[in-house]
Amino acid sequence: MIRTLVLVLSLAMVGCTGAQTPPSTDRPASVEAAPDTVDFSCSTDADCAVKDVGNCCGYYPACVNIDSPTFPERVQAQCEREGRMSVCGFPSLLGCRCVEGRCEGVTGAQGGETRID
Repeated sequence: MIRTLVLVLSLAMVGCTGAQTPPSTDRPASVEAAPDTVDFSCSTDADCAVKDVGNCCGYYPACVNIDSPTFPERVQAQCEREGRMSVCGFPSLLGCRCVEGRCEGVTGAQGGETRID
């Protein structure tokens, strides 16, 4: 549970800073994520999808593994418990790419697959 909260807080910080790159992980793409974590691993672009990971403002899209659950409600609850807020807004992701085994967002200038789930 502690690891889940750390990940949720990390995702919230991504939303608060406006950064588009989720926290990094050292595990290879072929290793499955723990049940309570967001999985960013991929082997191909088709392994990735834009999903709501949440932040302290609410909705926040990020590219994650297409089969991964996300926990925006947990991020929001953690923000409320800590009395944290963030600037509202989020990147306009058109789709995702698999870059070095990790799902990364594609913006308008980059082109690429447009898969939004």
